[in-house]
Amino acid sequence: MSWGVMRWRTAVALFGVGLWAGAAGALQGGPAAVQGPPFSEFDASAALEYSQGVIGQAVGDYALVDRRGEPVRLSQFRGRPLVVSLIYTSCYHTCPTLTRQLARVVAVAREALGEDSFTVVTIGFDAPTDSPGRMRVFARERGVDDPGWFFLSADAPTIEALAKDLGFVYFRSPKGFDHLTQTTVLDAQGRVYRQVYGEMLDPPALVEPLKELVFGAGSGTHTVAGWIKGVRLFCTIYDPSTGRYRFDYSIFMAALAGTLSLGGIAVFLIRAWRESEPPDSS
Repeated sequence: MSWGVMRWRTAVALFGVGLWAGAAGALQGGPAAVQGPPFSEFDASAALEYSQGVIGQAVGDYALVDRRGEPVRLSQFRGRPLVVSLIYTSCYHTCPTLTRQLARVVAVAREALGEDSFTVVTIGFDAPTDSPGRMRVFARERGVDDPGWFFLSADAPTIEALAKDLGFVYFRSPKGFDHLTQTTVLDAQGRVYRQVYGEMLDPPALVEPLKELVFGAGSGTHTVAGWIKGVRLFCTIYDPSTGRYRFDYSIFMAALAGTLSLGGIAVFLIRAWRESEPPDSS
């Protein structure tokens, strides 16, 4: 057999093996099937554009485990808004600060919107380091004791796919990871509704999109519940002096007074129009 024929047969065999491996990876949903950000190193402006590009898209139903090691699926959290924060437990500054600030804002949001109005999940993206045990310690050290807040772990392929859905960008670096400081708000159907950036969270940045989702849903319906939601949507306002939300009755009273005034003007015009009609001579 000539050297040229051998080379040709070897090339065909390797090509066949490559096709088989690629097909197997696609069928198993492995890392090769996940296409991350279209850049190979962290760039803040490109990362922000990538993050904003997923708004309106649905997040997949991924299998994770909670801090006790129990299995959890993201679909379990559908039916109400979901706040998603990705961290890595070996971070010594940004991630702990973000989680403490998030806890402060979550407390403000629960007071304004209701204790059971939304759910929070913190997910460790440094797999397999961010194990359930590490997530449990991380939550305890941050002082998080909220029954509606879950600390979750997953394997590397799941994290890669989930990060893609959330528009979350992270790259390994000498200091650990370069990543967006990002908090994502999902709607009740699991779609990306808003991205919030920065570790020093201002309450309205997170509470306002949650308020829109909690009180805005169904507020346009002609029912008492929908009408009440509409009132709460417009009358629940942030007070910078206290750092909390309050229900402002003055907005509702002003709207009611305006409606009554318009009604009174309408009645006056109708009566004036009727009195100005000439009497029927027939």
